[in-house]
Amino acid sequence: MHDIRAIRENPEHFDAALVRRGLSPLSSSVLALDEARRNAIRAAETAQAAQNAASKEVGAAKARGDDAEFERLRALVAEKKAEVAAMTNEASAKDAELRDMLLTIPNSPLPEVPEGTDEADNVEIHRWGSPRVFDFAPKEHFDIAGVKPGMDFATAAKLSGSRFVVLRGAVIRVHRALAQFMLDTHVNDHGLTETWTPVLVKEEAMYGTNQLPKFAEDSYQTTNGWWLVPTSEVTLTNTVAGDVLDEATLPIRMTAHTQCFRSEAGSAGKDTTGMLRQHQFEKVEMVSITTPETSLAEHARMTECAQNILEKLGLPYRTIVLCTGDMGFGATKTHDLEVWLPGQNAYREISSVSVCGDFQARRMNARFRRAEGKPEFVHTLNGSGLAVGRCLIAVLENGQQADGSVELPAVLHPYLGGKTRISAQGTLE
Repeated sequence: MHDIRAIRENPEHFDAALVRRGLSPLSSSVLALDEARRNAIRAAETAQAAQNAASKEVGAAKARGDDAEFERLRALVAEKKAEVAAMTNEASAKDAELRDMLLTIPNSPLPEVPEGTDEADNVEIHRWGSPRVFDFAPKEHFDIAGVKPGMDFATAAKLSGSRFVVLRGAVIRVHRALAQFMLDTHVNDHGLTETWTPVLVKEEAMYGTNQLPKFAEDSYQTTNGWWLVPTSEVTLTNTVAGDVLDEATLPIRMTAHTQCFRSEAGSAGKDTTGMLRQHQFEKVEMVSITTPETSLAEHARMTECAQNILEKLGLPYRTIVLCTGDMGFGATKTHDLEVWLPGQNAYREISSVSVCGDFQARRMNARFRRAEGKPEFVHTLNGSGLAVGRCLIAVLENGQQADGSVELPAVLHPYLGGKTRISAQGTLE
């Protein structure tokens, strides 16, 4: 959420950031509402002061035995009390209206974020590995012979509908091994703290990480008000909601493996085959809580953590900086990692690593205290490390053989009891 004081002090900067995102300037609307809110607060305070003064005079009139003045002042106090209540309600309503408006305005991109309108304007900054040259036409994951026995979309549709999958046998073993490998790497090599969190959260947690109110249709809500998390970014980041942390405890670096749930409301007809875009999936998430001056260095570090997973798996990928028009709502800068999928002959997103500045911290009221000075808002960062299902797709497609078997990355062999491949019949060997 934006700082209203910063908008007051530099409305031109605020509007320029919105224009870079392809939006219209909003400072005049925001500041008009802010002025109305401040006027309502001042009016309520003035009425309260008048009520307090009249209340003192009531006692004095009573002590003098001036019954007429006593009755007049008592009526005035009652009138002022009603006036104060009305003005306080108006001030509260304006305050809520301003907050609601600010909650729907996206974060400002950093100056170094490239200008652009959509994904065509994103900028590649790094590439690793060379796509394998096949001596046969590579298939998509769901068409590989050895994968078919373990990837059942028909049964999932019977159980839940479209965009679900049932995984069995060798395929789910590899899926589980990938998640374990990611967690072990992040904990042992990257120094992240493994954390287990709920997948059902209160509404305020979704507000804290800007899923609400803007993207309510993209998530699932239960009948008793809980929300299913679209990613454990929600829970990991909100662990510091309302806290004032000691600077010495920062950075806080966390990772979690959870199920995630997304309605995919805006993706009708997109990636309908296979398991690239599912309503229910698993992800190993990374979240960091930092001081303002270290957040950009932490962003680079988190990007390297995600890249390291792909490199250990031997999967070709590229890293891009999202342009202003393609950035997520809460991000001030984002790196996307795109893994090579030979079945699609394309790079596809497998991780998005974002620095959010104090945008989420203001919503959560998450702060830290230096040795001297007032509490300041922390900076928050999040990133996939990685999306497990999409990583499974990449492993299967890049490791496929002409006979329908799949050679698996060496780093996964210890997690599979020494097995090294999926046979063309769908068994681990």
